Amino acid sequence: MSAVTDIPVIDLGPLAAEDGGGVPARIAQAMQRSGFFYITNHGVDVQVIAHAADMALAFFRLPPDEKRKVAVTKHHRGFNALGDARMYKAKRPDHKEFFQIGLDLPLDDVDVAAGQPLRGPNIWPETPPGFRDAFETYYAAMADCGQRLLQGVALSLGVDRHFFAPFYAKPLQRSQAVYYPQQPATLGDDQFGVAPHTDFGLITLLWQDDNGGLEVCLPDGQWIAAPPIPGSLVINAGDLMARWTGGRYRSTPHRATNRHAAERLSIATFHDPDFMAPIDPADLVGDVVDAADVTTAGAHILGRINDSFGYRSQKVAGA
Repeated sequence: MSAVTDIPVIDLGPLAAEDGGGVPARIAQAMQRSGFFYITNHGVDVQVIAHAADMALAFFRLPPDEKRKVAVTKHHRGFNALGDARMYKAKRPDHKEFFQIGLDLPLDDVDVAAGQPLRGPNIWPETPPGFRDAFETYYAAMADCGQRLLQGVALSLGVDRHFFAPFYAKPLQRSQAVYYPQQPATLGDDQFGVAPHTDFGLITLLWQDDNGGLEVCLPDGQWIAAPPIPGSLVINAGDLMARWTGGRYRSTPHRATNRHAAERLSIATFHDPDFMAPIDPADLVGDVVDAADVTTAGAHILGRINDSFGYRSQKVAGA
């Protein structure tokens, strides 16, 4: 494995300057090389992260029957047990559990009532106490961080720093606490916590615990480690970013495996635009593009989710 310095660490502090203080150029370089980088000075309080992590671990350590009380809903919210997710073309389901929330919308919300996919209310466990508050606070903090980061991405693409903001009036952002039990060696080398995959959406903000296990595939096919760096978040572009930028920015395969004697935890936030946000590469790259690349954020993301989650295959289209 290569050293952590193979993935750049970008200090977001200078981004406050009118020209972004050199941050946009560093983002562009990272996005064009591998689509991965770390950020520091990201503005998310360490206590907010720590509290969400503590609540997540307390939940995942509950008996299976207790966790199943908040089993995943048709709105893509709640608890997913071992075996519920298989990455596209993976040989085996991922060796993980996860709990996911999104923008919390009541059933009488206009988009929920109209049956817009991936919209609806969150579902919350009663145990541990404080879980809901911890994750609502974390979700909001990551939304703020994501918008700040996207200002740097916009400047890196040569457009107004607030280019992405109008596409986030009612975002599809999802925050997902992911729990990796210790993985027995008997499961073999083709068993992953998360099999090699690319992310579905625009940009991902990942917190990971001290155990590590995340690996990134560089364009030359070399897998490198992305170990934890205290105080940082790991950032990567998703397929929607690659599509929107006409391939200028990379959506890169990555994977995770827990080879440690202890459990592993990460919290991924998929900071994605409104369901009906128009995705047209011409807006960012200015070139003539294939009409097939013009879509909406929701249509793109829903298609990828349906490919990857077993419970979704049981739902009718649009559920």
